[in-house]
Amino acid sequence: QVQLVESGGGLVQPGGSLRLSCAASGFAINLYKMYWVRQAPGKGLEWVSSISSGGSILSYADSVKGRFAISRDNAKNTLYLQMNSLKPEDTAVYYCAKGTTNGPRGQGTQVTVSS
Repeated sequence: QVQLVESGGGLVQPGGSLRLSCAASGFAINLYKMYWVRQAPGKGLEWVSSISSGGSILSYADSVKGRFAISRDNAKNTLYLQMNSLKPEDTAVYYCAKGTTNGPRGQGTQVTVSS
């Protein structure tokens, strides 16, 4: 049974940092392309970042390029998103997704960037 559990969100001031985690079970994350997506209040789902199954291709939305970094720990079967220089417009619920942006997701973790 596929399960994804996101954590690490919270309230942070503009310019701050957070590290999100996505603990996966029921499958091996290194066999699938994995995604981070987010949904801001009143908006649709937005792709943020992805990592190829081989781990060598990292992709980012223009809005987060240079500030966010995706990574994974195969031994822990966990996906990460390091978020630096956070902006108010990064406020959203963040989800990890398996296989496609519309793939199985967890419950999400809330990130709020505000002074």
